[in-house]
Amino acid sequence: MSHKEAARLGDLVRAAALRLESAGIDGAAREARLLLAHVTGFSTARLGAELGEAATPRVVNQFEAAVARRCAREPMSHIIGKRLFFNHEFSVGPDVLDPRPETETLVLAALERPWRRVLDLGTGSGAILLSLLAERGQATGIGTDLSPSALGVAHGNAARLGLAERCEFIESDWFRGVTGSFDLIVSNPPYIAEAEMAVLAPELSFEPRMALSDGGDGLSAYRAICGDAQPHLTPGGWLMLEIGWAQGQDVSAAMEQAGLEDVRILRDLDGRDRVVEGRLPE
Repeated sequence: MSHKEAARLGDLVRAAALRLESAGIDGAAREARLLLAHVTGFSTARLGAELGEAATPRVVNQFEAAVARRCAREPMSHIIGKRLFFNHEFSVGPDVLDPRPETETLVLAALERPWRRVLDLGTGSGAILLSLLAERGQATGIGTDLSPSALGVAHGNAARLGLAERCEFIESDWFRGVTGSFDLIVSNPPYIAEAEMAVLAPELSFEPRMALSDGGDGLSAYRAICGDAQPHLTPGGWLMLEIGWAQGQDVSAAMEQAGLEDVRILRDLDGRDRVVEGRLPE
């Protein structure tokens, strides 16, 4: 191909896949296609039929910038600005924790219980709260977060999903700004111990640190939530918390010490401890 001949979309994908693979990205070919689909505006399905087409200068430049960002280990969701979670696309970015597939374990567990009023502590993008409300047409809820920027992201997601009238977002340090009681309280709090942060995937350096770690042993959020949950639960109401794989026993003990019953640990699809739930006696 001469230097004057325009590159084909397929050429861009193949070259990008090699760069991403060299940068240590798993699934490099798939990610290269996702980035090109984002830049061109094509669906991933249509992109396959367009790979023989010439790339415009705009596409070449924007694709090069996107690939460079991914090679620097910026999360894919930050580059394309969205993440699929529990049947919905959520806007995400550096102000919020990127919703993980394993967190769907918490959503599925919550949907097995009867509730009409839900509180999501540390809501971030709003992915948990909004996924729950989308499945329960008459339910309402509140999401809290310490970060005003995160709350802005959650507000936007609620509006896009048509759920803004059934939820409220407030700036709060756990329960501090919350009034009233709820049939269900959920949270995916920061649970990574400070000592573990240095060995985590490089992508996590792009996410808000306070959403990942408590700066201590990874359990302080659970102690705070469990300790103050009872006045905010209706009789028979459930508390459900996502956990790190080795925290099940500690969080279960915190729930039992707080007076909750029927405490149990739920596993995710990989067989790891993922959620601890407990119920306030009626």
